[in-house]
Amino acid sequence: MAQEYPERSRSVWAKLIRRGEIKVNGKVAISASSTVNEADEVVVTEAAELSQDLDLPVIYEDDNVLVINKPVGVLTHSKGALNEEFTVADFVKSRISLQGTTLQEGNNRFGIVHRLDRGTSGVLICAKNDAARKFLQKQFSDRKAKKTYLAIVEKAPKEPAARIDLPIARDPKRPSQFRVDPKGKPAITDYQTLETFADGSALLELKPLTGRTHQLRVHLAYIGAPIIGDPVYSLQGRSLQKERMFLHAAALEITIPGGERKTFTAELSVDFQTKIKESR
Repeated sequence: MAQEYPERSRSVWAKLIRRGEIKVNGKVAISASSTVNEADEVVVTEAAELSQDLDLPVIYEDDNVLVINKPVGVLTHSKGALNEEFTVADFVKSRISLQGTTLQEGNNRFGIVHRLDRGTSGVLICAKNDAARKFLQKQFSDRKAKKTYLAIVEKAPKEPAARIDLPIARDPKRPSQFRVDPKGKPAITDYQTLETFADGSALLELKPLTGRTHQLRVHLAYIGAPIIGDPVYSLQGRSLQKERMFLHAAALEITIPGGERKTFTAELSVDFQTKIKESR
């Protein structure tokens, strides 16, 4: 399949096969390793042909890095080898040639340097070779990559601008969630209120100085200003969530391989802009 349709990677075709989108001699093929010969009839279903899984907006690209504006709902990378969803890692793989790179095809985090939650949109930088991956990852670990987010919160924080310096740890009762915990890892977030709306909600600019999982979501919920649409930490509760989580990675300042310091920005999606207009 990859030879006949090179616009999609082997990994993408493997996932389509596992989803039952390919038939061999009239029967659904369920294994990507199945052997076929010239006499076999291989049919691609209409669903696979119409799939838009590789269309992600590119902000910047060169020989070393790929920067995208990740849409809401797209996973940064799969959570396991058998994950059927198309991810940013799949997209990175589809954009580069595996020949001559030390990035491994079987790695489900192909080219991923940092991550955004499924419900978060915005700037995501990816590596196109192993040297670039190490170069970029070191900047995140050394806190030299500067990130700026925008969020619409349910309630404006009491202080219009402040630093939240509260450690975060995994919640032992809910392993997939995190909480403020004095025994947790250091976590620091600077925020500034950009606009307060009539219903009490507000638009905030956030600058995380550390990169803990769910950091912004946990910190804002702790101070009584959870992000609208957050399915986990919202005051409204998981069952009442009917809209996206309004958290957007607006900008990333980082040095790319070659030494140039660049700031990448991602435009707000239409639904985010609409939410701001409706709140005013």
